Amino acid sequence: MRPVFQMKKAAQFSIVLVTAPDKKAARKLAALALKGRLAACANIIPSVESHYWWRGKIERGAEALIIFKTSRRRLPALEKLVLTNHPYDTPEFLVLPIQAGTGRYLRWLAASVADVSSAFSCADSTAKPKLL
Repeated sequence: MRPVFQMKKAAQFSIVLVTAPDKKAARKLAALALKGRLAACANIIPSVESHYWWRGKIERGAEALIIFKTSRRRLPALEKLVLTNHPYDTPEFLVLPIQAGTGRYLRWLAASVADVSSAFSCADSTAKPKLL
């Protein structure tokens, strides 16, 4: 019998996009967010080329992109952390809803951003997720 795969609704979770000037700044923001349990995961894409309007001109620059996975209830604290520790005057902080995901991954995500006292309380949360 084939296993049944079923996505679970994930309205309580979000993806947050943040650009940084370089990999060092991105790593610092990722480490702070993870230590504070404000994100379960931070993927860093070390080199993206950004084109954007800034002060009336079109600019271009190399940046690093951080993709945070977090809960909606952690968003205000994550936003405050990024705005406080980011070197840019106007850092990118874009929130995208997660519509669905696998149950096991979503349980891990929830446990990873839980308060330290309740972290890893669900049965499957101790298993490290497989990264693709």
